[in-house]
Amino acid sequence: MSHHRDRIREAVATDPGIHFNALTRRLDLAPGQVQYHLKRLDDADEVVEEQLYGRTHYYTPEYGVWEREAIAVLRRETARDVVFCLLAGDHDTPAAVADELAIARSTLEWHLDHLVEQDLLVKERDANNRVTLVLTKPEETAAMLNEIEPSVPERFVDRFTRLVDGFLYDASRSS
Repeated sequence: MSHHRDRIREAVATDPGIHFNALTRRLDLAPGQVQYHLKRLDDADEVVEEQLYGRTHYYTPEYGVWEREAIAVLRRETARDVVFCLLAGDHDTPAAVADELAIARSTLEWHLDHLVEQDLLVKERDANNRVTLVLTKPEETAAMLNEIEPSVPERFVDRFTRLVDGFLYDASRSS
């Protein structure tokens, strides 16, 4: 087995859901080298490839479909913050979560759509048609959060979005 292949397998095992560009940056290898070795690892069933939301993520085979898709979503810092907010139990309505995280409702809804799509939460409606956010698998989700951490570029994008949201949020409140 090649030294590069061992390094790639170890990086995938250490950082489940890592995407292709982060893998090439971390290992300081050419994209073609990483592609070649990932193909060999995939053929040998040593890594699993999952394409989600415009990125290709890599996992070791012990992760099931739900876990792989959940990890891909939870690598986004804002989605993680939404889940942390719900796990804390202090807020359970979209308006309360958006206020707590100081993000625009549209940004929150974008993340909620992905969290619902990946079966991490559901939107329940009460008799007055008010929406409550409920985690579908709180214990499993909490355990998964301990395994992953968003990469620096993922954090940068999320924080930039939140910065812009903060400006828009403040502007809408002062109007």
